[in-house]
Amino acid sequence: MENFTYDVVIVGGGAAGFFTAINLAEARPELKIMILEKSKAVLQKVRISGGGRCNVTHAEFDPKTLTTYYPRGEKELLGPFHKFMTGDTVAWFEERGVPLKIEEDGRMFPVTDSSQTIIDCLESEANRFNIEVKLSQNVVDFETVETGFQVNTALAKYTTKRLVITAGSSKKIWQLLSKKGHTIVSPVPSLFTFNINEPDLLALQGLSQPAEVQLLDANQKPWLSQSGPVLVTHWGLSGPGILKLSAVAARELSACGYNFSIKVRWVDMHPEQLQEVFKKLRLDRAKQQLSNGNTLEMPKRLWNYLLERSGLDSKGLWSDQSNKKLEELSNTILGDTYAVIGKSTYKDEFVTAGGVALNEINFKSFESRIVPGLHLAGEVIDVDALTGGFNFQNAWTGGYLIAQGIATSL
Repeated sequence: MENFTYDVVIVGGGAAGFFTAINLAEARPELKIMILEKSKAVLQKVRISGGGRCNVTHAEFDPKTLTTYYPRGEKELLGPFHKFMTGDTVAWFEERGVPLKIEEDGRMFPVTDSSQTIIDCLESEANRFNIEVKLSQNVVDFETVETGFQVNTALAKYTTKRLVITAGSSKKIWQLLSKKGHTIVSPVPSLFTFNINEPDLLALQGLSQPAEVQLLDANQKPWLSQSGPVLVTHWGLSGPGILKLSAVAARELSACGYNFSIKVRWVDMHPEQLQEVFKKLRLDRAKQQLSNGNTLEMPKRLWNYLLERSGLDSKGLWSDQSNKKLEELSNTILGDTYAVIGKSTYKDEFVTAGGVALNEINFKSFESRIVPGLHLAGEVIDVDALTGGFNFQNAWTGGYLIAQGIATSL
């Protein structure tokens, strides 16, 4: 079996791996750098992100606020974000001919609306700096040696002064890191949608409404909530409001086997305020049907569904509604409760909460505190984020700081 020698070997040909390699090669062009990828293609998550458009980052330019989008890693990423964050990412790609655009929800994409633009940029830069990339290289072990590390794949051996692991949610890599003394926080899914068996609700599939979603405990008491657009799908509820909640409560929802209850507040109003709106409608639109007399900002299909869910006839007149009936309608709109009976992965954008324990990493250079000379970034560490480009920003920041750390110390 052949043995190759490099200055730096990077395990994992994803966003963090390529960003590390390119920025390191730019700072130290004389270094011999290798990326090892276990599959037959690199940058696969970049390819599928954002429905094939690649959600590169998010238009949040304050480091402190940016960290609040990370259920795991909020405290640790504050320092790194002061050194390289969203604005730096935008500038980095624009300097290489890839301008980004901001969408209404703050997500940032290449103006081409194609993830291939980002892939082409990263591969072109890697080629420009003569960074070697080897595919189908499944790492079976690595060990420390006098000169640094020896990395063994099924096909070859690689000796390197520094080792960078950006292998994502890899059980095999986590096992190897555990053997070297690292603590691995048990991985659980982070971004997922809620499965609900409620045929009348599912009949609204495709409908979206800004709402607050609350998780209920065993006593049906709210203990955590998130707000954002909620999308009805053919299997339950999705959308940013649901995905944010799934990320923040990833461990607790895993522990209960994804069987729990939620309460949806379909409008942002106090009960008394909403009841006053209804009483006014009863006067102003007395002879109109309930289905036609709605002034709340919600789709008509959702309004009619909530009427029926409250036990009201959508063809009934506003003038015929008692205070009690209007109170029941208000209670349903502000406290619509459902049993969740499982989860579904959000498209192909699976994200994992878990990985190398954060207290075992020096976040100035993302170097291991357990194994000197070993650097870790991306999803292999216990950092994950809400949907919207934040997981990629963690990868870009980690890769950049690893490159700077190695460039100044090797």
